[in-house]
Amino acid sequence: MIYYNDLPLDNEILKALGELNIDYVFQPIFEADGKTIFAREALMRPADKTVTELIEEYTKLGKLHILEVATFFGAMQAYQLRGYECRISLNSFPSEYFTLAEQRAFAEYYGKMDGLGIIEILEYPYISEEAVEAKREATARQSLWIAIDDFGVGINNMDVVEMYDTKIVKLDRHVISGIDHEPEKQENVKKLVQEFHSRKMMVLAEGVEEKEEFEYLVRLGIDLFQGYYLARPA
Repeated sequence: MIYYNDLPLDNEILKALGELNIDYVFQPIFEADGKTIFAREALMRPADKTVTELIEEYTKLGKLHILEVATFFGAMQAYQLRGYECRISLNSFPSEYFTLAEQRAFAEYYGKMDGLGIIEILEYPYISEEAVEAKREATARQSLWIAIDDFGVGINNMDVVEMYDTKIVKLDRHVISGIDHEPEKQENVKKLVQEFHSRKMMVLAEGVEEKEEFEYLVRLGIDLFQGYYLARPA
């Protein structure tokens, strides 16, 4: 389990974090050879409910910011305890952002993230202009990357890609599933790869579950891969 007691945060936040009973697992993101790990995505695992249930509960309570703080501080704690050295991808709600005090606390506790962190913008619940600007400033200042998660579902579309200084676009499982035998998906993904590469962005296929999908996506020029075919979260 993740423990927040020693973090340099104010008492109100620490109390709220202390009410969480969560851990983190990591799913590798691979380069196109299917062997070289490019990064590891941190995934929250509550002990007493599903992630969806936890997020729904905190959304109704207006406490998504607590989960945002929990993810960044908690996932980094688990990452360092495991001794990982590759990039870490941290999920972030498009409606939330760190206060300056929280940014300073994170830097004080974990050190600089220059060239190490990927901030993965989730496809829900809604976009806050203040959060977009705060993340643009923070990522530029700390040489962090922005990834757009689940492109093609929820709110994450081309407009969202253009809001940030996006480095990676993650194509949702629904976009690539069965692509080896579905011509319509083949044409769609081919156009997306060409478009994002023209903008100097990397394209990641997520939810790759079949050998045939992986091999076809490699031929299309996809840069990065994530899914059960290559590795499960652990």
